[in-house]
Amino acid sequence: MTPALAVRGVSKRFGGVVAVSDVSFSMRPGTVTALIGPNGAGKTTLFNVITNLMPASSGTVDFFGQRISALNVEQIAAIGLVRTFQTARVFPGMTVLENVAIGAHRLMKEPAYRQVLALPGARREEREIRERAETLLDIVGLSAERDRAATELPMGAQKLLEIIRALMAAPRLLLLDEPAAGLNDTETAELSAMLGAIRDGGTTLLVVEHNMSLVMGVADQIVVLDAGKTVAIGPPAEIRRNQAVIDAYVGRIEE
Repeated sequence: MTPALAVRGVSKRFGGVVAVSDVSFSMRPGTVTALIGPNGAGKTTLFNVITNLMPASSGTVDFFGQRISALNVEQIAAIGLVRTFQTARVFPGMTVLENVAIGAHRLMKEPAYRQVLALPGARREEREIRERAETLLDIVGLSAERDRAATELPMGAQKLLEIIRALMAAPRLLLLDEPAAGLNDTETAELSAMLGAIRDGGTTLLVVEHNMSLVMGVADQIVVLDAGKTVAIGPPAEIRRNQAVIDAYVGRIEE
């Protein structure tokens, strides 16, 4: 089976500083991989390299067998690799519903002039997008906020909004950068259930996260980074017992 994502020997240097060093892992389609590690481990830098926000200093990234290092950010999104960011990003001046619906722009088939003229096909497409956006808002409990300015939402709600906006783009692989940041326990439990549902729907997920309860509950595979290097790769049960992982997080305890 062709991996959904294959990262091979990826390194990223900033002058003399090595932020990511020779990282390799692959993901099976329809699975959840969590990328974890202490602060400064290189997780977000690796995310940025995978999505080509930053070029790799060395190594390769393949998306369903396609080398993507020569593609720009828009082209990468167009083939179905979509990401969110550590800090929620909403469009000011737009409602919650509009923020979600805009995620489907890459999928719109009707040309711009038909949309401007509000021709029947364009109106039908817009209605379908709106209905899908409303369904996703209902799933995450934000239906009552649909007409509210997105910038007025609490940070936790903005994070959920960003995730469902990304889902509107129908990604084949969705990269989530700290999706649980700013969420309370109830919201985190709802997020865990949602991630499981996204995976069960066929979307592959790569998640950077510090919430170990969430990670252990939803991930099929965990990749552990420390100081830019791979410390361990394996299923949750194996990772939680790995001494190198324990040392990376809490330091070695001398007997």
